[in-house]
Amino acid sequence: MASLPLVVIRPEPGNRETVDRARAMGIDAHGYPLFEVVPLPWDAPSPDGFTGLLAGSANVFRHGGAMLERLRALPVHAVGAATADAARAAGFEVAQTGSGGLQPVVERLAAGRYLRLAGEERVPLLPPAGVLLETRVVYAVRALCLPPALQAILREGAIVALHSGEAAGHFAKETTESNLNRRAIAIACLAPRIGEMAGKGWLKTGIAPERTDHALLALALQMCQTV
Repeated sequence: MASLPLVVIRPEPGNRETVDRARAMGIDAHGYPLFEVVPLPWDAPSPDGFTGLLAGSANVFRHGGAMLERLRALPVHAVGAATADAARAAGFEVAQTGSGGLQPVVERLAAGRYLRLAGEERVPLLPPAGVLLETRVVYAVRALCLPPALQAILREGAIVALHSGEAAGHFAKETTESNLNRRAIAIACLAPRIGEMAGKGWLKTGIAPERTDHALLALALQMCQTV
């Protein structure tokens, strides 16, 4: 029995990076970004009085623009390695790199006032006592429709990699509106919350053991060969 192809729907440049990693692992991977990241106008406050920056996505540094220059003296607390790498590439010092979502990063912050740079859609956070968060929205993610070529792949059966809850919800909505049979589609999810937001009815729902692209692709490889 032939293995199922893998479809990656995350925005660029992450889409190409994931597809390239998947193909290097021998996976028949196809990139169809269903999201476009666009910068938004924003005003950076004075860094005076802030202890650090909180960043939940590399898009903060890719699309933050010239306003980032005002904040370069503040250390970054990043959700994960990709965000930390983007911060360093933009000239920032990284004080903390998380691995299991932004909430655990917040829980490890020392008391102080932090500036959260975020997207239009973001996860609510519960800071511990003594930690104050102020937010600036610097980018937005625009959802795109399923192109006909992707619909054709999905009708024949595929594994779809889901990197975020927003991606899961949008993909589920698009499959319904396109009258696609979920029983022909399996989903590989970066975290349990993502699987929950994708809903039910899929051929199979897999959850990566940790929140890294490597772990997600290892799961996808297994699913491609066994589903």
